[in-house]
Amino acid sequence: MKQISLHYAIILVISAAVFFTNLGKPLLWDRDEPRNAGCAEEMLARGDWVVPMFNDQLRDAKPILLYWLIMLAYESFGFNEFAARFWSATLAVGTVFATYHIGRQLFRPQVGLWAAVILTTTLMFDVAARAATPDSPLIFLSTLAVLIYVLGTFGRAEDQDTSDVAPQLRRSKHLFPSWPLTCLMYGVMALGFLAKGPVGLILPTAVIGMSLLIQRLPVKHQSMPNPANWRDTLQLFFHTIFRCFRPAHFLNTCWSMRPLTALAVLFLIAGPWYLLVGLRTNGDFLYGFFLKEHFGRATTSFENHNGFFMFYPIAILVGCFPWSIFAIPVALDTLRRLQQKHPWASGITLLACWIGVYVSLFSLAQTKLPSYVTPCYPAVALLLAIFLVQWVQRQSLAGDFWPCISFSVLILVGIGMAIGVGVAAHLLLPGEELLATIGLIPFLGGVAGLILVLRARRTAATFVMAATAIILTTTMFGFAAPRVSNHQQNVALFEMIRQQSRNPQIASYGVLESTWVYYAKQPIHELLLDLDSNPRDSSKLVRRHPWTRRPQQTVHEFLQNSPAGYLITTKTLAPQVRQVEPELEVVACVPFFLRDEELVLLASPQQESPSEIGARSDRSQYR
Repeated sequence: MKQISLHYAIILVISAAVFFTNLGKPLLWDRDEPRNAGCAEEMLARGDWVVPMFNDQLRDAKPILLYWLIMLAYESFGFNEFAARFWSATLAVGTVFATYHIGRQLFRPQVGLWAAVILTTTLMFDVAARAATPDSPLIFLSTLAVLIYVLGTFGRAEDQDTSDVAPQLRRSKHLFPSWPLTCLMYGVMALGFLAKGPVGLILPTAVIGMSLLIQRLPVKHQSMPNPANWRDTLQLFFHTIFRCFRPAHFLNTCWSMRPLTALAVLFLIAGPWYLLVGLRTNGDFLYGFFLKEHFGRATTSFENHNGFFMFYPIAILVGCFPWSIFAIPVALDTLRRLQQKHPWASGITLLACWIGVYVSLFSLAQTKLPSYVTPCYPAVALLLAIFLVQWVQRQSLAGDFWPCISFSVLILVGIGMAIGVGVAAHLLLPGEELLATIGLIPFLGGVAGLILVLRARRTAATFVMAATAIILTTTMFGFAAPRVSNHQQNVALFEMIRQQSRNPQIASYGVLESTWVYYAKQPIHELLLDLDSNPRDSSKLVRRHPWTRRPQQTVHEFLQNSPAGYLITTKTLAPQVRQVEPELEVVACVPFFLRDEELVLLASPQQESPSEIGARSDRSQYR
């Protein structure tokens, strides 16, 4: 009990420091954060907990769970960036604890502790933890489902704390949890279905199923001679896969996973909302979500998010930095433990399936984003932890020289970061060249780690690595990110508009960012440029349903309907707009965030009376 309490305290302190330091300081950025936060705000303002809408139109890209969480946070903390990100950070802490218990159950408490520290301090996981996106809820629920499976299937041996003992099977006949735990596991996956759709159920099920397909193979197919070289290893791999997918074995394994229970729990937990939102939107949400967002992303490349077959292995290397410097020795150590049928082989097989399923399936999809594979990061962290724990105890199956190479790579990356960040800051963030000093953190950590490895002080080297990762991630996300965010000057445009008009009408031409809608606290519609300035019949501007997108107006039509309206465009496009509407004047001009461009605010000379200056717009426009 004293050991687990100490581990809990360490995990809580480190994860809270990394995830919550200045969590609400940076403004919302990217496209998804303001869309998700703004959607929750609009839903709360309308008093609607069913239909997600953003910028006055249906948001069918994501299901409802994240919006519900953000709405609850808004009720507690107010409408601000901290509230929008609160549940992402909180659930990330939950994921770290779930990862700890998976490592504790399958391997050793030390493996679980190191995996928790490693996961907390990987770059891409931190991005998910500190962003108002559904990634953190999905990662948490997927990891929790795997934890329930592990707790229901594997028990810990008495001497597992100090030696490499195989975890004992609780249900050796079925290799699957009892019925109550199965319902709980699928219930968690059903919540994942509410967090991000089918991937919340299908992929965790596929991870567990792939592991079962391997572990349920008859003993005669598992007792093949150890491969002597890479060719034998590949032959053994394809032989195992072939055996796994033999029809009888595959169907029996699938049936052992209680698929009817899974469907029943899914319909019970996730079904009501999907049914209700489908009825409320005449099926438009279901069509957009399942066909456009999921089938469309799988078969076509959305928004030029594509990549080659090595996209996700490279994405994991970058996303798991700085710990990915140990990628090669971890891969070698893992492969050799599987080849030698190490006592931990069953647990390592589960982790390998966890990573392999996500990387393989998303590699087949045409749309590729680094965030898609973050739910397998707990498995990556556990493999890294196994290697480090065994290396410290001089039981690693990879060469002892690899950590020297790894820390040397960390030194080189630190130098590259200092140069790259300095150049980028000079070009895009004038005055922030000091951010280049972030590269000193991995550089100094690499130097210290290399010296300790050469002096055979392995435990000290691992602690230096952990300290480097903690300082690096906390500095990057807790202190550097707010400084970068200070350059988002588009917020100043909306402050100026609110000071001059009580109920302003705002539109854009040629460009529209989600952050504008969030900080404007009202819909912003992108306009067309009508060169002949002939207005259309007003009936053509009426939309079919309240949740569907409004037909685009021309600049001329917008100004006719809103003579005192404001128009946002870029400095490059502003002359085109003023050629059509010469009476428009430039009210303000600010830098376009992280682009070599400027934003221009245009308005007609006629504005509201000075007595209304300083009045604030409210959220009633969403009602």
